[in-house]
Amino acid sequence: MKKKPLILIKYGGNAMLSERLKQLVVQNIWKLRSKGHRVVLVHGGGPFIKKMLELVEMESEFIEGHRKTSTEALKYIEMALKGEVNGGLVNLLNRAGLKAVGLSGKDGRMVLARKRYHVSVQNGKEIQYDLGQVGNVELVDTSLMDMLLDKDYLPVVTCIASDEAGNDYNINADMFAGSLAGALRASHYLVLTDVDGLLRDINDPSTIIRKLRLEELGPLFGSVIKGGMIPKMESCEVALRQGAQSARIINGTKPASIIEAINPEKIIGTEICL
Repeated sequence: MKKKPLILIKYGGNAMLSERLKQLVVQNIWKLRSKGHRVVLVHGGGPFIKKMLELVEMESEFIEGHRKTSTEALKYIEMALKGEVNGGLVNLLNRAGLKAVGLSGKDGRMVLARKRYHVSVQNGKEIQYDLGQVGNVELVDTSLMDMLLDKDYLPVVTCIASDEAGNDYNINADMFAGSLAGALRASHYLVLTDVDGLLRDINDPSTIIRKLRLEELGPLFGSVIKGGMIPKMESCEVALRQGAQSARIINGTKPASIIEAINPEKIIGTEICL
């Protein structure tokens, strides 16, 4: 029997912070499920992590803008992501009549992590910095997800995973989501942001780029693709190269865009294609 289309949503930005937007996102996910789509929700939670670390008076250390995470800090980061954010989303989705299941990459060894280092070039030499318990995705095993999706559950996944030795790591949520979308061969990979898509001029909404091929991305990094948009675009590239059928950056503060993004008659956000 042919499987129903799978939509993987990377959830974040103001749509995660506003209770009103959160409710609207849940409503639109319910609509997707009612149309027969399988849905996976992946989230991070930067503001919640920041709040948790401030609560326990733990200062964050940054190396060239990259957060260094100690083993002690990771305990609190996991509490924020798995306890507060993931638990809250599962509760909202279940109250809407869906069958949501809260997971992290550790569950069922779904995601295997590897330690990540930050490499900087100084005076022509590469210097490698240890970021502590920060990781990359090494491997994705979809067997648990496949089983849940086949039973009409809605997996809600946060970006903590372990390596072969059982060491835990926090992984960038965009890259985590892109890897999962690729492994699951998602029909649609939707990345929610606070803007309508990729803009050539961040101050001019009319400069939105509606469609990009993968080979067009490279020259745009550092000029058009900057700041927080970099990992989002990189995650779309990972998703497509690893098996996803389509990837799109959309505005999560306009929750209806989730429905519109999978409608071929609608032009919305920025689509990245092979």
